[in-house]
Amino acid sequence: MSQKNGKLFFIIAGEPSGDLHGAKLMKALKNNYENCKFIGHGGDQMKNAGLDIIYHTDQLAIMGITEVIKELPFMLNVMGETLGKIRKLKPDRIILIDYPGFNLRLAKNIFGLGIPVTYFILPQLWAWKKRRIKYFHKYIHQSISIFPFEKEWFENRGVSVGYFGHPFSEMINSIDAKSAFYKRQSLDDNDEILTLLPGSRQHEVDKHWPIFVKVIEKILIINPKLKIIVGQAPGVNIPQHRNIIVESKDVQSAIASSKAALVSSGTVTLECAVLDTPIVVCYKLSFISNFILSLLNKSKYISIVNIILNKKVVNELIQSKMSLNNILESLVPLLSKSEKRKKMLFEFEKVRRLLGFPGAYDRIAKNIIEDL
Repeated sequence: MSQKNGKLFFIIAGEPSGDLHGAKLMKALKNNYENCKFIGHGGDQMKNAGLDIIYHTDQLAIMGITEVIKELPFMLNVMGETLGKIRKLKPDRIILIDYPGFNLRLAKNIFGLGIPVTYFILPQLWAWKKRRIKYFHKYIHQSISIFPFEKEWFENRGVSVGYFGHPFSEMINSIDAKSAFYKRQSLDDNDEILTLLPGSRQHEVDKHWPIFVKVIEKILIINPKLKIIVGQAPGVNIPQHRNIIVESKDVQSAIASSKAALVSSGTVTLECAVLDTPIVVCYKLSFISNFILSLLNKSKYISIVNIILNKKVVNELIQSKMSLNNILESLVPLLSKSEKRKKMLFEFEKVRRLLGFPGAYDRIAKNIIEDL
C-alpha cells in the first residue's frame, strides 16, 4: 500500500549496470521527494540506497539464448512472485531499468492493474527486436532514454521519450579516490597500468578468462614492468593468477589510472571513454547464442562508443576474432604514444560532449515526480 507521506516505488534492475543507475536514481528521488520507499529487484548498490530487495541481480543477470533457456523455470517463478508482490502492495509507480526480456513481459502482465510504468534506460530496439516497440505503445506510461539518438528513433515510431543527458556525464574520478586505490594496491605514479575487465557476469568471465590469461602472459613479455589490474564485478569470481592484481572496491579508479584497458562489451566501454582510457572491446557467447543473435542484431557495432559516434572508433573482437594475436595487435599500440591512441582519445572527447551536462539523475527524478 502507498505510504501516507510519500510514495512507494516498485523498481527492477536485473543486471549490475542497472543496479548502479538504479541506486543513483533512488537517491535523486529521495532528494526531491520526502519519504520515498522502494521495493523490488536490484543489487548491493540499490540495497545500500534503501531498496527492500526481493531478488538480487546476482540471481537475475543472465545473458545469451541458451543461458536464458536453462534458467527459464527459475525466471518464470521470479515473474510470478513479482506479479504477486505488485498486486499486494499496489505501488504508486513501477520503474523498470533496462533488462527488457523480463521487464517488458512484466509491463504487459501488470497492465490491467492501472499502475503507471516508467521505463528508464530503454532496450536497444534500434539494434534488434524492433517489434517490441508495441510494448511501449500499449503498456509503458513514461519512457526515459540515456542516449541522444534514441529519442529520435523512438519518437519516429510514435513513442514519446524524455532525454535529460547521460548519467555518466557526471562521472569524475577524484584525486582522493585514485590515491586510495594506489595505496591499497601498493602502486605509485610511475607504474604503467593495464586494466582487464572480463565481464560483470560469471559466465562471461568463464568464457573470456582463458584468452585473458594468454594476453597477460604475452604482454608481460613485451612489457615486463606493466602492472595488470583485473576489475572484479560484485558476485563474480576471478581465478587466481600470479601476475595480476584484483580490484573489486574501486574499479573506476583502476580504469581512470590505466594506460589502456581490455574490456568485455557492455556499459563499461562507455565508462572507459568518459574516463579517457583507450580500449579494446571483446566478447564471446556460446555458438548457438551467437548464431541466433547475429541473425537478429541490426546494429553495425556492439560497443556503445561506436554506436554513439556511428563509426568504428574502438576495435571490436567478437567470437573467433577474439584471438591472442588480434587482441595484442589492437592493444599494444594503445599502451604507447601512438597515432591510434591519439585518434581514439580525440573521439572520446566527442562522446563526452554528446552525453550532455552533469545532473542527469536529478533531472530524471524531477521528471518522474512531476508525472506522479
